[in-house]
Amino acid sequence: MKAAKVLDERQGQIHRKGTAPFTIDCDKDSLAGAVSQRACVFCGSRVVLYPIADAIHLVHGPIGCAVYTWDIRGALSSGPELHRLSFSTDLQEMDVIFGGEKKLAAALDELIDRHKPAAAFVYSTCIVGLIGDDLEAVCSKAAADKGIPVLPVQSEGFKGNKRAGYEAACDAMGRLVGTGNISGISKYSINILGDFNLAGEIWLIREYFERIGVEVVANITGDGRVADIQRSHGAALNVVQCSGATMELANMMEERYNIPSIRVSYFGVEDMAEALYEVARYFKDPELMEKAVEVVRSELEKLLPELNRYKKALKGKKAAIYVGGAFKAFSLVKAFRLVGMDVVMVGSQTGTKQDYDELEQITDEGTIIVDDSNPLELSAFIKEKDVDLFVGGVKERPIAYKLGVAFCDHNHERKEMLAGFEGMLNFVREVYGSVMSPVWKFVPRRAEESAS
Repeated sequence: MKAAKVLDERQGQIHRKGTAPFTIDCDKDSLAGAVSQRACVFCGSRVVLYPIADAIHLVHGPIGCAVYTWDIRGALSSGPELHRLSFSTDLQEMDVIFGGEKKLAAALDELIDRHKPAAAFVYSTCIVGLIGDDLEAVCSKAAADKGIPVLPVQSEGFKGNKRAGYEAACDAMGRLVGTGNISGISKYSINILGDFNLAGEIWLIREYFERIGVEVVANITGDGRVADIQRSHGAALNVVQCSGATMELANMMEERYNIPSIRVSYFGVEDMAEALYEVARYFKDPELMEKAVEVVRSELEKLLPELNRYKKALKGKKAAIYVGGAFKAFSLVKAFRLVGMDVVMVGSQTGTKQDYDELEQITDEGTIIVDDSNPLELSAFIKEKDVDLFVGGVKERPIAYKLGVAFCDHNHERKEMLAGFEGMLNFVREVYGSVMSPVWKFVPRRAEESAS
């Protein structure tokens, strides 16, 4: 099939491995009119901060912004669920004309008195950036009056892309770090950054680390607690998964508190095992490494026989991947390879040059690598490569189904645990159930193949 056509201005953000030396444009604003899959700065900040479960999350802006991001991660909590209540100042026309600071102050006063949160995050939106409300002053006064942290999140949607929202969220959390008591923390201790506990995965990951003898001080931000973040500077190491979302905070903590960080992934057998080994190696304790090896061995003894059953059916099937953060794509490429599937397209919304360099190294010849794609491009690539499975998020699902392609949700809306060794088995079962469904025999392109 001939190569898909793309807009001339987008050519630099698409690379076909093997056709030329690797180079790709990325980490830039979306092309106007290209219908990017990216979200705005405000949405990026909400993605990161939302799972902090014992804080109030107040959106200062029109009601639509709060509705757009309500329960955006579906993050599970082992205790309080304040994060699942979406609060808004609901700015109206008169507030735009005369300013919304009084309305914001009144909302904070009412919400803090009613819900007794551990902290409050106040998000600015596009309209707040335009009218110039002073979030910093309102939040400072509320913090002094109520005796809790009230943190402005400077997340005006128009000032950049989703990655800028991650930075705004990390700046807000940076004000919490260093304000808590760090006594009693083990020398073998970590913070887990960048997992959002979509399906209880943070609980499984914590269990793995605890089994090898490592204390988890803070989850940042899945099933997060304000007090844990406040004392997170007492941990010996930051373990960062979704590097795009929380790497800024890790860098901040290294600069202020001399806490080093490592990047890991918990998706797929190889990366989950390596995450445990890398943490054990950092602490240079033979006993930790022995325990890590034992955890991996015991989990693989249960997992590999099951995977081999599915591999026979999936071998040679083709997959396309388009996710928010590129770091997740590395693990997916390896996971598909483990079950014999070929990744023919891979892309992300917010990848960096370093991310794409690593993707280029682990993908096969002919693989399409794309940054900040749009529905027309994704549709064209899927048809060009004749893929059997598309992995993405809620915005990509209709593309797959309209083209008669199996789909796997690996983003915010999923309810199935996909991280860890247990998650790998769940993932392969879902892939198998989707790809091998007999329904695909009846879509036009497959029906033509069957007839011929």
